Amino acid sequence: MFKKILIATTALTLLAGSAVGQQAKVLKYTHYQPGREDQPKHAAALAFEACVEKATSGSIDVQIFPAGQLGNATTALEGLKFGTLELAVVHDGGISSVYQPFDVFALPYLFPNHETAYKVLDGEFGKEFADEMLKETGIRLLAYADNGIRHFTNSKHPIKTPADMQGLKMRVQPAPVFISLMESLGASPSAIDWAELPAALAQGTVDGQENGVTNIMAASLYQSQKYVTLDGHVYSLHAYLMSDAFYQGLSDTEKQAVETCVVEARTIHRDMTRATDLAAEKTLTDVGMEVYVPTEEEIAAFRELAQPAVRKHLEEAVGAERVEKLLQAEAEAAGSQ
Repeated sequence: MFKKILIATTALTLLAGSAVGQQAKVLKYTHYQPGREDQPKHAAALAFEACVEKATSGSIDVQIFPAGQLGNATTALEGLKFGTLELAVVHDGGISSVYQPFDVFALPYLFPNHETAYKVLDGEFGKEFADEMLKETGIRLLAYADNGIRHFTNSKHPIKTPADMQGLKMRVQPAPVFISLMESLGASPSAIDWAELPAALAQGTVDGQENGVTNIMAASLYQSQKYVTLDGHVYSLHAYLMSDAFYQGLSDTEKQAVETCVVEARTIHRDMTRATDLAAEKTLTDVGMEVYVPTEEEIAAFRELAQPAVRKHLEEAVGAERVEKLLQAEAEAAGSQ
């Protein structure tokens, strides 16, 4: 009898061990847009979840935390570095707080259209940049997606020329490169975290800000911002970032699933954001904003002030070679269209 009990106990122990061994790997996934399917980040996250769980037969359990539920961008990036968070989709300003070279993408009036940006980011420059980030941070940059073409908004008056920026208190992302941009145009920059921006605008702490249409709509910034100028000064980025410690713990099949599914997510993310960008004038007019579309000559006036000043800052902050490589990659991409 004792022998039978011992055999049964051993069998149960082995079965329990086998079940533990087959337990799904949890992939916590955070982003900073509302958890609604009309939001590009969330629609992309849902697609990634379904794709990965199907491709791995459930060996990876994707758990989505929208609207910054796991903390701000800096907190998320630290979690990725130290392996307490698996995946985050973070905006450019937040990334540069941990990896400053990301500021290079904030060079104003760089990309003439979405297609040029995609060629640069999906090409050799984007790949080399991701490799450098991985080596320095332990964070794996899986894909680049749109955060929207950035435009100026404010509550005081229309902005048609750089002179109209003079004296405006403008919110910027907590990144020195955006401070340099505002100062070059004569505005007074104030670094405010994204989560605090709607209240800062509503309370008049700042007069205006700069963001893409998707974010203006997602946070209902139009409620306190009367005027918008569609100057498109920065092609703003989101990046799909994964803890390399988590990635290295995946099987080859699971790694392939993550890499394939993040491309699907990126495509949805880009397509939705780009569509909103292209419909900016109508979208913002419909919610009551006064929209100004500057001429090419007017945009050139902004570029002449902003680009040299920001380029000088970037060359000092992230290196002249990196800035030159980006400009060369952009020129080649634009020339190939």
